[in-house]
Amino acid sequence: MITTEQLEKLRGWFAGRVPDDLFEALVEVTVDREEITVIGRIPEPGLAEDVSAAEREAAVQGRVQEFRERTREARMAVAQEAEHRFRRKVSWGVECGGERVLFTHVAAPVMTRLRQPERQVLDTLVAGGVARSRSDALAWCVRLVQRHTDDWLAELRDSLEHVQRVRAQGPDAEPQDPATDGE
Repeated sequence: MITTEQLEKLRGWFAGRVPDDLFEALVEVTVDREEITVIGRIPEPGLAEDVSAAEREAAVQGRVQEFRERTREARMAVAQEAEHRFRRKVSWGVECGGERVLFTHVAAPVMTRLRQPERQVLDTLVAGGVARSRSDALAWCVRLVQRHTDDWLAELRDSLEHVQRVRAQGPDAEPQDPATDGE
């Protein structure tokens, strides 16, 4: 788990390193053990007010694709530096016209042991056509839990950060030099 200070430094590094003209705004930088995801806002295509939803959707998709191709070299240069510095893969995405699109992202394998009742849940999702495999069914379950428990997960993450701060102050922590304390 990354600390709040580490996350702030990482976000600050990207805010300073991403070229000013790449995004309208740097919307979000998230991190886990394997990956850093950088999301920026890009301008919406200029369309008349009365265009259809299908035309608006196609225009946004076209804008996202154009941005992805045009900025590939600059994004790869930043990603290469970040991957060396932070030892995690960097993934990119954009927000445009109310849509969020991820260009690439890490699909990290996760190993788990499930008892028969848990496997039966996955098998039911597969049999019902919700998922193609147990792996897809498990990923579907995780997304469902994430969608319905965002507040609870945020509170849990805050608690974990508090535990990390307390551990850092424990008996194994490096002693503070009173001469520099508070500087």
